[in-house]
Amino acid sequence: MSRLRLVISGVAALAVLGPLGWMWQDSLLPSAYSVMGEHARHGGRSVTTLVADPLRKADVEVTLTAREARFRLASGRQVDGYTLNGSSPGPPIEARQGQLVQVKLVNASVPGGVTLHWHGVDVPNAADGVAGVTQDAVAVGKEYVYRFVARQAGTFWYHSHQVSHEQVAGGLLGALVVHPAGRAPDVDVVALTHLYRGTRTLNGAESDTRVAAPPGARARVRVINTDNGATSVWVTGAPARLVAIDGTDVHGPAPFERAAVLVTAGARADLEVTMPADGSPVRVQVGGPLSVVLGSGAPPPSARPAATVDPLTYGTAVPLKLGPPDRSFRYVIGRRPGFIDGVPGLYWTVNGHLFPDMPMFMVAEGDVVRMTIVNDSGEVHPMHLHGHHAVVLSRNGVAATGSPWWVDSLNVGTGESYDLEFVADNPGIWVDHCHDLPHAGEGLMAHLMYEGVTTPFLIGGSANNSSE
Repeated sequence: MSRLRLVISGVAALAVLGPLGWMWQDSLLPSAYSVMGEHARHGGRSVTTLVADPLRKADVEVTLTAREARFRLASGRQVDGYTLNGSSPGPPIEARQGQLVQVKLVNASVPGGVTLHWHGVDVPNAADGVAGVTQDAVAVGKEYVYRFVARQAGTFWYHSHQVSHEQVAGGLLGALVVHPAGRAPDVDVVALTHLYRGTRTLNGAESDTRVAAPPGARARVRVINTDNGATSVWVTGAPARLVAIDGTDVHGPAPFERAAVLVTAGARADLEVTMPADGSPVRVQVGGPLSVVLGSGAPPPSARPAATVDPLTYGTAVPLKLGPPDRSFRYVIGRRPGFIDGVPGLYWTVNGHLFPDMPMFMVAEGDVVRMTIVNDSGEVHPMHLHGHHAVVLSRNGVAATGSPWWVDSLNVGTGESYDLEFVADNPGIWVDHCHDLPHAGEGLMAHLMYEGVTTPFLIGGSANNSSE
């Protein structure tokens, strides 16, 4: 009887441990692998050929030198992290619409390698800055040149896409503004929010950003959320208009009061106010504790309004001319226990699969693509598609009725679903991931791949590429 019990116990243990052992073994990643997976093949266009006109002279030239460093915030607080040209955020880059921007990245001392991704700018694929997909990480003592035409005016930002959950949090980021050719606002100010090791900052300072603004002036405040979670923005002292989302102008933005604008991780929102004729100041609160204060003096901070501006209905509609979709995909986000590279945990899934067994969304140039994003994971995910802007058609089955809502960073709450469309007009291999960067590091990342495009770059390998 005791022997039978031992046999039964052994069989039961094998029944439990056998599948676990198989799952562990199956999750182990090679030291180097291509994101193309089963789609890898020889021939076709390499991502390295997808560049801006190499014969065109640059209109804006910038050199950014990255260092691992201890630096001081404007308040004097010391932070251990990373700098670009000796500061964090790095220097703001400004261009005019249509100009060619050239940025030389030099890695002086970032030990894990570094890249730069131009968040929200639909750059040529070779300039996208994703380690292991569009380039190798730039090692210490090396450099890489990014070139792209700033075709779309708007508010954008740049950040590392090598071990990004660590390097972005540590300070490898900065603002990028592309100005239109037409009339500029009277006052134009960036409001970049970032959390340094638990310290909330606005434009690198722990204090308000104060800007002179005379009575009657039009002031544009460009909010850039560089953190992993959403923030809210609201205005006291004057009505406001939400004039752009993720670098795209809103059509027919109406003035609003006592309402907040939600800006998800990675997203941007441009607010415009007209300064009161009596000279009263205006406060634009970014996340609550810090503000852009326009004019002299300051109204006291206020609590977040209960109402939230809904881009699904805000502004006035314009007919879309995308046409019926040529390809339709589902991007269903879930969560389940499992192994990634032999490490057990509770991981994010896409269409039921754990990383790296993620879907590859295959398209041909010129396709109209419909993407349905469903979040069944229990947490919010700010979803970011590289190289393209998509228009929101509906949320939870309710059709959009306001201005066309073009996004590159979309806040998808748990239990929500969105239908989006975009035109596949930028060939390459593009990341489509959660911009809560630790989530991306835990496997919430898929790719959009054009037929006939290949990459020679590998995750891991001698360059130690790790895009997230």
